[in-house]
Order: sequence, then structure tokens, then C-alpha cells
Amino acid sequence: MTSSLLLASGAAQALDEAAAVELAKANGCLSCHSAKEKIVGPSYVAVAEKYKDDKDAVPSLVQSIQRGSKGKWGRTPMPAHDTMSQADLKTLAEWVMSTKP
Repeated sequence: MTSSLLLASGAAQALDEAAAVELAKANGCLSCHSAKEKIVGPSYVAVAEKYKDDKDAVPSLVQSIQRGSKGKWGRTPMPAHDTMSQADLKTLAEWVMSTKP
């Protein structure tokens, strides 16, 4: 029973990652970001590394995604995504923070 619970838990995490990827695609995030390489904005690995010791990383990223940001990663500003729901913003922020090299 325990192994099936672990399997179900793993499946739920995989579905969350798949949902996050779809959110990123649908909202244009992957036009400027990738998992491991800088495009216009930083890679998700770089973001996760920068904020790894910040207990407020997810709320901070939610705010940056929602309101946009400038000056954190250079001169190019990130546009606001202010029409996204709080749940979707949090999903994206958690997904970015879970990105590993």
C-alpha cells in the first residue's frame, strides 16, 4: 500500500510539472526563458540558484511574474503577466524553484 501511495504521489508531481510547462508555454514564458540556458531572461536553473536560500522565493517570484520586473537580471525588463490567476502564478514560481541543473 505504501508503494502505491508513493507511486501516486510521484504521478501527481509529474502532472504538476506537466501543467507548469503548459502554463509556461501558454503564457509566453518559454519565449524568453529556458531551463538551463539564458535566452532573453535568465535560465530557470539560474533563478532557482539565485533564490535557493530565500525563504520568500516563491512569493517573490509570484510578484515578479505578475507585475513584471526590471533590473534584477540586467537591462531587459520582464513584462507583467497580470491576467494570470494566483494559483497559476504560484505553480510557475514553484516549478521554477524546483528546476535543477
